[in-house]
Amino acid sequence: MTTTRVAIAAALAAAIASPAFVVHAQGNMEKCFGIAKSGKNDCQTDHSSCAGTSKMDGQKDAWVSVPKGACEKIVGGSLTSSKG
Repeated sequence: MTTTRVAIAAALAAAIASPAFVVHAQGNMEKCFGIAKSGKNDCQTDHSSCAGTSKMDGQKDAWVSVPKGACEKIVGGSLTSSKG
């Protein structure tokens, strides 16, 4: 039973994660700078070396992926990085 439950859980996790990956792979996403919460950025910044390492909320050079067109609608969101 444990092996079956693990297999079901893995399949469910893959099914949930797949739509986000497919949308990103199709180019329907864009980088949105200045809106990431501390430690929730998607990739490196000028001040941190990798994803999940931004030091403060709204760090101007930290970004997260959002659907195209959404970034400019978010308060503080920018399609370009500003150092700071």
